[in-house]
Amino acid sequence: MPDTRLSLRIDLANGSRLGPGKVNLLESVKRCASISAAAREQGMSYRRAWLLIDDMNRAFQVPVVETFPGRSQGKGANVTELGEKLIRLYRDTEARCTAATTEQIVQVEEQTNSEYDAKRVKTDRDPPDAGDA
Repeated sequence: MPDTRLSLRIDLANGSRLGPGKVNLLESVKRCASISAAAREQGMSYRRAWLLIDDMNRAFQVPVVETFPGRSQGKGANVTELGEKLIRLYRDTEARCTAATTEQIVQVEEQTNSEYDAKRVKTDRDPPDAGDA
């Protein structure tokens, strides 16, 4: 498949969302058994990871991550049964959506401007460079 890819986000009826960032974080917590280690693995602050986990825990009927403050060796968090189920459901849905849209994604990729680099484009939110003033 080309570099162009499908990204899946599930907008829940209660206003929360489940997308690749939160699922990646859940997978990291599962591997690391620690929110701080998972945050480092994902390249985010502990606070950001905690807020995302708190949002998921509140969005579902039971928590997706349980914490155990004070455990030694940094093993202070576990992904719950529901958390593991959400990972499986999300990854399965993502794979099915990707498989179902491969042809269309290739057609979109064929129409893209390969010389354009969106990561280098300044937006109104970016602070001006010293030379821009």
